[in-house]
Amino acid sequence: MAKSSKEWLRRHVTDHYVKQARKQGYRSRAAFKLLEIDEKESILEPGMTVIDLGAAPGGWSQVAARKVKPGGRVIAVDLVEMAPISGVTVVRGDFRQLAFKEKADIVLSDVSPNLSGIASVDQARLLELAGGALGLCRKVLKPGGVFVTKAFHGEAFDELRERLKAAFANVKVVKPSASRGESAETYVVARKLRAE
Repeated sequence: MAKSSKEWLRRHVTDHYVKQARKQGYRSRAAFKLLEIDEKESILEPGMTVIDLGAAPGGWSQVAARKVKPGGRVIAVDLVEMAPISGVTVVRGDFRQLAFKEKADIVLSDVSPNLSGIASVDQARLLELAGGALGLCRKVLKPGGVFVTKAFHGEAFDELRERLKAAFANVKVVKPSASRGESAETYVVARKLRAE
């Protein structure tokens, strides 16, 4: 095993959020990112319809399903197979090629490209995915709805933020404490989709 892999594994198994995820029954430490975003931004409410893009292994879907009870619905979408989650409809496929029949109150996108380790390439790939998610929002997001998307700080970040500012009335950058400090990862919460 390479030195960097050993370091990652050691950091992962000793990580506070990984331990808490196991303890609280979440599938991943990412659940705490969404919990913190919701605590700060109040984005999830009972009765909402949520579309969760890049959902596997399901941490965000678990959080969303608990928060939108009673009467809410969560649709989890990913390219990879995902084990069932109570209260969640799992759809396997590329969200850019799927047709959604219902409108959503919130679209969550924790989608990540396969990372190359080359920052400019990874940012461009994530920008492309975020653009696809924004296109989906234009089709399925209810007026007044919310879009939460992952972003990487770097050269593509400003372009993504400007696209979101053009599409939404309110755009806010949030860095949850569950995102590793050394990570360029951050999230953008966008509200009130503008009419085209």
